[in-house]
Amino acid sequence: MTRATAVRAVLAVAVLLVSVFITLTMSPRLGLDLQGGTRIVLQARDTATVEADRETTDRTLEVLRQRIDSLGVSEPTLTRSGEDRIIVELPDVQDPRQAAEVIGRTAQLTFHAVEGPGTEKPEEKTPDGEPSDGKTPDGEPSDGKTPDPDSVPDPDRLTLPDEQGRLLALGEPRLSGAGVEDAKAAFDAQGGAGWAVSLEFRKGAGQDWKKLTGEAACHPAGDDRRRVAIVLDEKVISSPQVDPSVGCRAGLPSGATQITGSFSADEARDLALLVKGGALPVPVEIVEQRTVGPTLGAAAIDASAQAALIGAAATALFITVVYRLFGALAAVALGAYGVISYAALVALGVTLTLPGLAGFVLAIGMAVDANVLVFERAREECADRPKRSLRSALTTGFQKAWSAVADSNATTLIAAGLLFFLGSGPVKGFGVTLAIGVAASMFSALVIARALTEIAANSRFVGDYRNVNGIARPGAVRTWLVRKDPKLFRNPARWLVVSAALVAVAVAGIVVRGVDLGVEFTGGRLVEYSTSRPVDVETARDSIAAAGFGDAEVTTAGDGDLSVRTGKLDNDGEHALRAALAEEGGETTKVRDELIGPSLGDELRRNALIALGVAVAVQLAYLAVRFRWTFAVASVVAMVHDVILVVGAFAWLGRPVDGIFLAALLTVIGYSVNDSVVVFDRVRELWGANRRTPLDTIARRAVLQTVPRTVNTGMGALFILAALAVLGGDSLADFALALLIGIVVGTWSSVFTAVPGALALERSAKAPPPPAPGKGKGTPRGKARAARRDPLDNGARV
Repeated sequence: MTRATAVRAVLAVAVLLVSVFITLTMSPRLGLDLQGGTRIVLQARDTATVEADRETTDRTLEVLRQRIDSLGVSEPTLTRSGEDRIIVELPDVQDPRQAAEVIGRTAQLTFHAVEGPGTEKPEEKTPDGEPSDGKTPDGEPSDGKTPDPDSVPDPDRLTLPDEQGRLLALGEPRLSGAGVEDAKAAFDAQGGAGWAVSLEFRKGAGQDWKKLTGEAACHPAGDDRRRVAIVLDEKVISSPQVDPSVGCRAGLPSGATQITGSFSADEARDLALLVKGGALPVPVEIVEQRTVGPTLGAAAIDASAQAALIGAAATALFITVVYRLFGALAAVALGAYGVISYAALVALGVTLTLPGLAGFVLAIGMAVDANVLVFERAREECADRPKRSLRSALTTGFQKAWSAVADSNATTLIAAGLLFFLGSGPVKGFGVTLAIGVAASMFSALVIARALTEIAANSRFVGDYRNVNGIARPGAVRTWLVRKDPKLFRNPARWLVVSAALVAVAVAGIVVRGVDLGVEFTGGRLVEYSTSRPVDVETARDSIAAAGFGDAEVTTAGDGDLSVRTGKLDNDGEHALRAALAEEGGETTKVRDELIGPSLGDELRRNALIALGVAVAVQLAYLAVRFRWTFAVASVVAMVHDVILVVGAFAWLGRPVDGIFLAALLTVIGYSVNDSVVVFDRVRELWGANRRTPLDTIARRAVLQTVPRTVNTGMGALFILAALAVLGGDSLADFALALLIGIVVGTWSSVFTAVPGALALERSAKAPPPPAPGKGKGTPRGKARAARRDPLDNGARV
């Protein structure tokens, strides 16, 4: 065992021990879509005097935190997103009506002097169509009294109805809710006022309250001006008369007061909670609300675990059959990858969402890519020089595969970064798990798998029995291709015509069938229900229409569940809709609930297009730096080809396009470029070594040499995705389907779109062929010769 191998082995054991310790002692942090609960996104709005910037949003968040803590929700999470958004996560909250009402209300509590009866503006009408000016139809005052001309209020003053509906003209706010130190709901049995809210004022506010009540006490009993109006969010919740025992200018001597009204116990408690929580610095609007039942999250975890076990077992069996002993060692490294990546997610405190869980499972299938690249390279070395040692061929395989491994993983990391920075909600979790998976797979392949295979290669038994190790003889696919030697690119234009025809079919689907944008991109509400008795779609649609929701779209979802999609629907409307379904289906349970405001829907749709555009631009820039511009443009054309085919397939199938689909689409972009990178990396190498050979011949050889890697890597991912599609249910089926289509078309396009496109572009390009390996700019000839030397050759000669 060499020193390098020993270092890799020790490092692998150390990382594995730490990962196992973390796995056994720490629990993952589950997102709401896995543990169940409600997620609310609030948008802060500007007012005439306050701008909804970072500072005011932070202050609003702290006020909301106090309110939510008073609700008694277990482990709530509040974070600011961007400059003016707040994300509220409430675990285990299945009915968000109370939470949404308490969170979303501005709670602008103010105290006003009453200046007399109010009058409506001339254009305003009462519900029965008569003018409302505080008088009877005969022109007399509605309370039977003749008002004092001096008490007639200015019509421009704030005018609000009191508890009985009579209009009152109010003065400027004299006191705000910020002056209230405490608020408690209590039942006033002695005074007979029922439920009331007692307010304790702060010192300075207490003096303002005393002055306000003292001024009101200067008016005679029964006069509207002896009243004090308490206004919450421009609604008079109480307007009591100052007690006759209070003298003029004396005011209430106590710093405490009590809000009375026809409150129920719940109303009194909610009012006390709002006042105690404080007034929000700026108004907030609910732009997104998602509720997931606990059973849906548990089912998704179970399904993903089963898919991971079945898919990983199938992948391990496949690479063991193809690469035998070294394949089995790679399967061991694959298991180590799973432990390391899971431990990294837990240790970093990453919130594991449903798309993130799918990304974790998918990365298992993609983790074999580096091993396949190395093993195929080693097979080529053994085929070119049958007498060389197994250890030498394996070392050369790792060296020559490094550039393709680095470039392919870099393109996947670019896709993961775009998902994180441009995605929203759970899609960000997918980007994080995908990035961690890439890093863990690199460590698994280049450290763990390399240490295991190098130790095995030093064994005389493994070296002598060439059928055992799995790389000493070429594979069946490579042998068949070499024997047939198909002339793939004799006429590359025909492949471009086939690709163009496929794109035309996809575009026809988008135009004819249209793209079914999910509620995430259109705005509206999507609710999924489970009923105790089976209910067919027509019956459910009739019941919902009878309840006043005639525009609702009803479809089936999952195992007999019902999915209802509407436009604007508040929480009370959702409750009524559920009650209508319960009349036909018995006990009705809400499984999933998504509410997206129209402004957020437009924003998410715009961000999705931006994400796709940025993905194309970034991948093009990276490939142009790493390869020739012709290769970069051809790879991006193939990538766009793949995106159009996947979207077109979903259009023809009538499947919804939502945020999770966007995550799958960006992953397809990374996978497509990954395949093209491997092919063009080989083209660059062969062309540099054979500069006088025609490029179409070089391209044919490169494709035939890389097809085994493409097929074997694709099979590893297909096993995982097939398991997700079958076992993942509705939550993951569309995600898996998009990736299945993407991998198939990506494999096709990397060979039959990217390569013919590059050949067509090279005909007009004037750039010389790439330099031979080891003869780049500034590389001395001696170093080039050393680079071509056998890795185990120390240079000694006899």
